[in-house]
Amino acid sequence: MTLVIEYDNQPLKFLKKLDKNDVNRILDKIDQTLPNNPVPHNAKSIVNQHNCFRIRIGDYRVLYRVNYQDKKIVIFKIDLIVIPQGLALGTKKALS
Repeated sequence: MTLVIEYDNQPLKFLKKLDKNDVNRILDKIDQTLPNNPVPHNAKSIVNQHNCFRIRIGDYRVLYRVNYQDKKIVIFKIDLIVIPQGLALGTKKALS
């Protein structure tokens, strides 16, 4: 089952601010992954939201809603993942 991808205003505005390489990487990953597999293994469910998920593409987070009845995926937010300064993922100091 192939789903159609639609974008809200926020993701479109955010993508206009990025350089072309990042935009191409994000859009390619979305187009390759989501239409045929709307909930890939690395997708996280958004708490208290029905059929809403997030995926990570490099340093960016993509939030989307899957509508199985209309056979579409709506990308409603794309943003940059910000890690607090001085913390590194996977280190013991970050966890303590």
